[in-house]
Amino acid sequence: MQLRNLTIPYAQPAVFAPMAGFTDAACRHLMADHGAAWTVSEMASAKAITFGDDKSVRLLRDKAPHGIYAVQLFGAEPETMAQAIRIIQEKGVQFDILDINMGCPAPKITSSGAGSKLMQDPELCGRMVAAARGALGPDKPLTVKMRIGWDAEQLTGVAVARQCEANGADLIAVHGRTREQMYIPPIDVDAITEIRKAVGIPVLANGDITTAEGAKQILEQTGCAGVMIGRGALGDPWLFERINAVLTGQPEPGEPSLNARMSALRAQIYEMCEEKGEWTAMPQARGQAMHYMKGLKGAASLRRYCSMLEHFTDVDKLIEAVYKLQG
Repeated sequence: MQLRNLTIPYAQPAVFAPMAGFTDAACRHLMADHGAAWTVSEMASAKAITFGDDKSVRLLRDKAPHGIYAVQLFGAEPETMAQAIRIIQEKGVQFDILDINMGCPAPKITSSGAGSKLMQDPELCGRMVAAARGALGPDKPLTVKMRIGWDAEQLTGVAVARQCEANGADLIAVHGRTREQMYIPPIDVDAITEIRKAVGIPVLANGDITTAEGAKQILEQTGCAGVMIGRGALGDPWLFERINAVLTGQPEPGEPSLNARMSALRAQIYEMCEEKGEWTAMPQARGQAMHYMKGLKGAASLRRYCSMLEHFTDVDKLIEAVYKLQG
């Protein structure tokens, strides 16, 4: 796949989605190392960046990105978006792709007019993309993550996608639900297909993809160029290896060993502590660790253990408990 001056080394890319509170550098590096075509930062506020908030800029910095790296901004004002992009470029934030969030359903985001609230105003979406393209310049890829609409009465996905394409977006990732639906019920495959057919730029299908076969199936159903995976890969970075194998006609690799899972968990949390310090990293590590407990014997009690992690040494105690319960 080619996005402007950027060559993506996959014909049908599987991309690691942005998720607030989860997709920090350690998590992104792990996914990239296991075959994610590119990874995306946690979302940062364009407005906060224009107000001089260093924390928002730090959220986007990756001192040593693994593979292709995208940063994601959210906002509701075109000029603020453009200004924020100019600021992060001036501050030397290194990235390969810029992504605009038009899909976040969280009330604290939509109440400011940003995230999936933008789906109510396709023309504004177009102006957001045009402003971003102007600030970004002609060479770097510009992508958008969106939903199929705001609610059942406002299925604006096609109109928004066309506005994004017309104003300079190079790729769109579509989460197959409205904002009203949040993360249930199952995604609307037909709505993703309709959006894909409405534009000439690549579209990624997003939502509920947890297996390689599921990825292959949604690509066959929608005709999309690739997939974007979020929660399904947490605690299971090997999902990208399995998807890449199946999409290229190779045998699907087997499930990782318990040893491999625990080694990845430990390495991820260690990198978090190195990057942020133990005090900041460990509360965030609790949620990451819980995802590694999927399918294990005693998973419920192990997740409770995860919720009490305070120091890095607690991770080794957790791993000991995992081995003990697996017999």
